[in-house]
Amino acid sequence: MENVRVAAEAVLPFLLYIAFGYGVRLTGIAPESFFKTLNKVVFRAFFPVMMFHTIYKTDTNFQMDTGVLLFALVSLLTLILLLCLLVPRFIRANPVRGVFIQAVYRSNFVLFALPLTISVCGEGAGSLAAMLIAIVIPIYNVAAVVILETFREGRRSGIGSLLKGIVTNPMILGAAVGLVFFLLRLPLPSVLDETVEAVADMSTPLALFVLGATLHFKAVGRNLPYLAAGLTLRLLLIPAVVVTLAACMGFRDEKLFILFTLYGTPVATASYAMAENMGGDGELAGQFVVFSTVASILTIFLWILVLRTAGLI
Repeated sequence: MENVRVAAEAVLPFLLYIAFGYGVRLTGIAPESFFKTLNKVVFRAFFPVMMFHTIYKTDTNFQMDTGVLLFALVSLLTLILLLCLLVPRFIRANPVRGVFIQAVYRSNFVLFALPLTISVCGEGAGSLAAMLIAIVIPIYNVAAVVILETFREGRRSGIGSLLKGIVTNPMILGAAVGLVFFLLRLPLPSVLDETVEAVADMSTPLALFVLGATLHFKAVGRNLPYLAAGLTLRLLLIPAVVVTLAACMGFRDEKLFILFTLYGTPVATASYAMAENMGGDGELAGQFVVFSTVASILTIFLWILVLRTAGLI
């Protein structure tokens, strides 16, 4: 039952934010066009601040575990490359291709890794999770921008158009500014620092609220094949492959569990806003976030149970 509690406590706040947004829309307080505009605000204003804050606040004194880092980077980049090569063979529509690829490789690692790892492996494992978050999240976002720009609906052909879309993307700009401040050790005044942190903390709840407010279930039937395939890969097959490989390479305890959280947690919240604002299938992206979050209550519990039973964590 403890495993169920850990999984539920990590997931339920996300579902409540989504349900709150869905309920607000049903009351008719504001037209749906308002929430779509708010979604653009989240993508263009809040997410860049969140990216800046994530990189700017990276601990400069953490001890990097090169084994875990190399495994995570190689496995993640390999997965992204395989998806980009294989998915277009099975899915015809470009907006669906980009969303499907993003849903399969991009987890809610930044929000699940720390609480899950600390709950399952203890406080001492938190620094390792934080280290990997600082490295992986920029890769997640840069890859997402490239993929969504490549497969966006109505994209003009040519490398120039693709590069322009990448370098002008709000999240890339936020990450770039954050990297400059981090590398140059530029301090923010305390008042500004607190404001940036507060805005960054609002990003995910607001994004989930907007997702709930714009969510429609009428297209679930049409998207069911994509959802079934994507969620099976996201929550079951890919974690199984990665955990097996990691265990065979000698990773155990918190190192193995952190690698599991990289691949076995729900689809990233930001994937919906990015898809909606970058020519992807926003409806499918939102459904991936919702259904993966619901399903993960069960799958995370099962994975913790399997890993503990096998004596791996």
